[in-house]
Amino acid sequence: MNVGTYERVNVGGELMEPTLLSIVIPAYNEEDSIAEIIERVLAVGPALEQRGVALELLVVDDGSKDRTAEIVRRYPTVRLLQHNPNRGYGAALKTGFCAATGDLLGFLDADGTYPPESFPAFCEAIFAGADVVVGSRRSGAESEMPLVRKVGNFIWATLVTALSGRPVVDPASGMRVFRREALTRLYPLPDGLNFTPVMSTRAVHEGLNLVELPMPYEERRGRSKLSVVRDGMRFLQTIIWTALTYNPARPLGGVGFGLFCLGAVIALVFVGLRLSGVTTLGPWGVAGIFAAMLLGLMGFDLFALGATFNYLVALFNKDVVQKGLFGRPIFDPPLDRHFGWMGLAAIGGGLVLGIVGLILGLSGWHIERLWLYLTAGAMLVVMGVQLDIFWVIMRVLEELSRREQLIQSDMEREYIC
Repeated sequence: MNVGTYERVNVGGELMEPTLLSIVIPAYNEEDSIAEIIERVLAVGPALEQRGVALELLVVDDGSKDRTAEIVRRYPTVRLLQHNPNRGYGAALKTGFCAATGDLLGFLDADGTYPPESFPAFCEAIFAGADVVVGSRRSGAESEMPLVRKVGNFIWATLVTALSGRPVVDPASGMRVFRREALTRLYPLPDGLNFTPVMSTRAVHEGLNLVELPMPYEERRGRSKLSVVRDGMRFLQTIIWTALTYNPARPLGGVGFGLFCLGAVIALVFVGLRLSGVTTLGPWGVAGIFAAMLLGLMGFDLFALGATFNYLVALFNKDVVQKGLFGRPIFDPPLDRHFGWMGLAAIGGGLVLGIVGLILGLSGWHIERLWLYLTAGAMLVVMGVQLDIFWVIMRVLEELSRREQLIQSDMEREYIC
C-alpha cells in the first residue's frame, strides 16, 4: 500500500495526491477503550483530507490477554499487528513504524487520554517545517494529568532542556507526528515506556525541528501501567545516558563544576580562618579540609572527564560534529583549551608553597602553622598534573577526530611546482 493507491483529495478546490499519515496505536489489555479510540481516529479522516492527508491506522496488540485483538478485527480498514508475548510499549511502536507505509508517522496511546482530533493541526505543523510534532500536556491546554506526574514531567523537561540547551516542555508525551526520514536520526530507541523521553532527547540533540503544540489531556480510566517511581527513575536514567552520547561535557561538566565550586568555597573559609589567626583544627575542621579536598578533586575530574568524552564523541560520531550539534558548552571558548598552561601554573604554585612550608618548618614553625601551606601545595600539584594529562589526551583525540578532514584538505591542495 502506498500513497498512489489513495484517491486524490480536494485541497482548496484543487485535486492533489495526498500525503499518507500512518498512525500507530500500541495496545496492551485495552479492551475497554480500544474501540472508542479507533473510532475517534477514523473520524479524523475527513479533517485530514481537507489538508491533503490520507489516513492509515495500525494497531499493535502487544501480547494482550483480553479481547483487544478481537475488537480490533471488527474494523476492516484497520491493520492489526500482534506480538506474542508482550515486548513493551516502545517495541510495539517500532513494529508499527516498520509496517507503516506513510511518509508521515504518528502515534497515540490506546487508553483515550490523548485527543486524535489534534492530528490535523500536527500535520499542518509538519507542512510548515517541523520534523517532529509533540502534543504538549503542559502548554496551557486543559489537562487532567495527576499532580505527581506533573512534578515528574517538570523534572524530565528541565533535565532535557538543561542537557540539550533547547527548551522542551513535555518530553514524555505519548502523542506525536513526525517525518519518516527522521527515524534514521531518532533510532535507536528503547522498547519500554521510556521510548518517548529518549525520542525527545535524541530529537533535540540531533538538531531536528521539534515543535510542541498544546493539547487537552484526560486521565485514563482504570489503572495506569506506568509506575511513578520505577519508570520515573528509568526516564531520568535514559535521558542522561542519551545526552551523554551527544554532549558529555554538559552533564558531567555541570556536576563537576558545581562540586569544584563547593569545595573551593569551603577552602576559602579555611583560608579566611587561617589569615585571622586560627591555627588549630578541631574534628569539624579536619572534616572540612577533607571535604574541600575531596569535592575539589571529584569536581575537577568529572569536569575534565566530560570534556574528554566530548572529543571521543567527535571521534566516533562525526555526523554530530559536522552538524554542530554538541549544544552550548559550559564555557565558550571551551576551558579545556587552557588546561596545559593552567596545569603548569598549578604545579609551579604547589611546588612554591611546598618549598615555603619546608623553609618555614626548618626555621622552627610548628605543623599547626604549616598545615594550610602544605595542604594547598599538595592539592595544586595533584590537580596540575591532572590538568596536563587531560590536556594531552584531549589534544590527541582532537587530532584523531580531525584526521580525515586534514587528509582531505591535503589531498585537494593545489601545489605550485
